[in-house]
Amino acid sequence: MNTDSANSLKSEKCIYDITKFTHLDYPDQLACIFWFSGCNMRCDFCYNKDIVFAKKGSYTLEDALAFLRTREHLLDAVVLSGGEASSYDLTAFCRQIKKLGFLIKLDTNGTNYLHVKQLIDLELLDYVALDYKAPQYKFTQITHSNKYEEFNKTLDLLINSNIDFEVRTTLHADLLNSDDINLIIEDLKLKGYNKTYYIQEFLDTQSNIGGLEKPSKSFEKSQLSNNLPIIWR
Repeated sequence: MNTDSANSLKSEKCIYDITKFTHLDYPDQLACIFWFSGCNMRCDFCYNKDIVFAKKGSYTLEDALAFLRTREHLLDAVVLSGGEASSYDLTAFCRQIKKLGFLIKLDTNGTNYLHVKQLIDLELLDYVALDYKAPQYKFTQITHSNKYEEFNKTLDLLINSNIDFEVRTTLHADLLNSDDINLIIEDLKLKGYNKTYYIQEFLDTQSNIGGLEKPSKSFEKSQLSNNLPIIWR
């Protein structure tokens, strides 16, 4: 990141909100979450729509670092989420987080391949959670974006790297059926993914971008492939 970019990010309120404590979002670590404003997708099931549509946030990166300095030796890790955190150049920010001694997890849709690659190459990430939104033929329908190829490159990058990561899918049974999930599992297996695959069930208690309600269709878990271990969340 050049000096002008760094100064711009210092003054830009790009963090929508801060969750000061979580023991659920980073495996086996006590963490906080920085929610970055804006996203390059409009997933129907997304319940972070205020963050997705936000043009700016409430905190600068300097504000976030100031908060972290009050949490040294109290928290283990930082989760960068959103929205889509990787839409921003986070290199300098992650370096500062590392200097404070925190682990870093990135939640991402995988569509900013070069940013994610840079963070991995510089060993600034410790864990990545990659959202596999839908099989290729349904990807645009569900995400309202044409970014499957970018996502696919990031998936390949993670599989061929040494970084600890997980792949997860949010499931609304009116959008994805067991055949769709099996296509995802087949693709992951063919690419060499041998970790746990996480399926997050849709939360119908919150408003979402697509105005979705509780699924009208049932999902047949018994028809899922056993080619990968699955954990339901």
